[in-house]
Amino acid sequence: MKYNKLVRDNIPEIIKQKGGQSKTHIADDKEYWEKLKEKLLEEVREFMEAESKEEMADIFEVITAILEYQKIDLKVIIEEQKKKNAERGRFKKRIILEES
Repeated sequence: MKYNKLVRDNIPEIIKQKGGQSKTHIADDKEYWEKLKEKLLEEVREFMEAESKEEMADIFEVITAILEYQKIDLKVIIEEQKKKNAERGRFKKRIILEES
């Protein structure tokens, strides 16, 4: 079966332990960046179907990898979040904008 997708580091070994074979390569920077974005979409879709904490953890793992790749400290993102929350609010009130 062909995949051509980013997988977690231990997946090739897990496949081997189960008696399977895999063909892999190491992505260069350009491919890695594209595959991270694809993986984020994949994990969000899976969360939309399953709505589980495991799928949420997968999303967070991809976000963590993106932050590491872009050399962005999580603290910077949290500060941006706080800034937006102060300016625009959060989603706690469950407001649905019907028209504008």
